[in-house]
Amino acid sequence: MNIRFIYVDTPFWRAEIGRIALHIGDVKFDDTRISREEFLRAKDIGKLDDGTIIPFRQIPCLNIDGQSINQTGGISRFCGKLSRLYPKDNEIEAALIDQIIDMATDINVLLTPSGSEKNENLKKSMREELAQGALTRKISFLEELLENEKGDWFVGKQITIADIAIWRLLGWLTSGMVDYIPDTLLSNFPNLKRVCSNVGNHSKVKEWIKITYPENYVLGKFE
Repeated sequence: MNIRFIYVDTPFWRAEIGRIALHIGDVKFDDTRISREEFLRAKDIGKLDDGTIIPFRQIPCLNIDGQSINQTGGISRFCGKLSRLYPKDNEIEAALIDQIIDMATDINVLLTPSGSEKNENLKKSMREELAQGALTRKISFLEELLENEKGDWFVGKQITIADIAIWRLLGWLTSGMVDYIPDTLLSNFPNLKRVCSNVGNHSKVKEWIKITYPENYVLGKFE
């Protein structure tokens, strides 16, 4: 199986779920990192410069033996199955993982309006309102799940793609790279901080960070 994982050269959560899952599972893949300029061209014509089809004209995109697939959930599940980080024969556990991936998307979508806001003062007030309201509320639901389950991972007794998704999403949100979102966002969520720390301390995740992340990249605040 010839696998190409296509994204820009940044460790954004939507891409890192699949990339890290494949790495943990020792699944060989071509980590294709395109330039922003090539991505913008693909948005216009639906293809990379080499002719690779990009469904829906968005990334990440996974290409398997010449067949392109898109959307974070579909890509993550495919990579998770190959790497044994997503169940093939347990429908309940699969659905429990799916709901975490979908919640990660819901949280990300909350930032979309402020992300396109050109007025800096308005953007600041929108982000501050988010951090004090809807964003923290959504995150609290994830904390609630962990509190009820009382485990080290979201689903089951080992790392899954659900944990990778939340680790990287919340790492991004608490890294200081998202303007006006405080790095103290997880201060009141000890279970989330524990799970995120577990992911960051996983030997294969640490290996991936060392291989691919920029030097001194801020992973987020989980202490």
